[in-house]
Amino acid sequence: MFSGVKAGLVSADVLRREQQELRRHERNNKHLEEESRHSETVFRDKSGRKRDLAQEQLEQRQKAEAQSKRDEQYAKWGKGLAQGRQQQQNVEDAIKEMQKPLARYIDDQDLDRMLREQEREGDPMAEFIKKRKAKENKEKKEKPRYNGPAPPPNRFNIWPGHRWDGVDRSNGFEQQRFARIANKKAVQELAYKWSVEDM
Repeated sequence: MFSGVKAGLVSADVLRREQQELRRHERNNKHLEEESRHSETVFRDKSGRKRDLAQEQLEQRQKAEAQSKRDEQYAKWGKGLAQGRQQQQNVEDAIKEMQKPLARYIDDQDLDRMLREQEREGDPMAEFIKKRKAKENKEKKEKPRYNGPAPPPNRFNIWPGHRWDGVDRSNGFEQQRFARIANKKAVQELAYKWSVEDM
């Protein structure tokens, strides 16, 4: 049987012997049971060496702290100065608006300025104001861009100049390069599919 005793009809002597054997086996294993009860679990890596979990947790915590500091620094760098100033200005504006009373009256200067800056459809003076603003912003004049049919791709993703007439006068190197890249990718994909075909 599973417990180690014989199954079926057995005599009292056989039963007594089996019980004595079980008790002796339990006494022999008692010290092992006591040792294993208070022992800690031993974790090992793939090569069989013992792992120090406390040290690993400490290293992971240090890595996480260093990563969070680095992410915070990159987030600060990534925003830029103008965006940081804009965010600070938004916070100050929100605080300023919270301090105002809920009801706005006709003599509120901020409300008046905000309404004057809005552009409304059908405003006869809107065109004049746009022209005046365009004269003021003449310093921010953009360079002209090509706006014809989509040009053929090139390896540097450079858009053509605004005077380009749409005629491709190249010697075909770019097209050959893209064809070689596509061919190489297709061959690699085909080789991969062939290698895993029987799985």
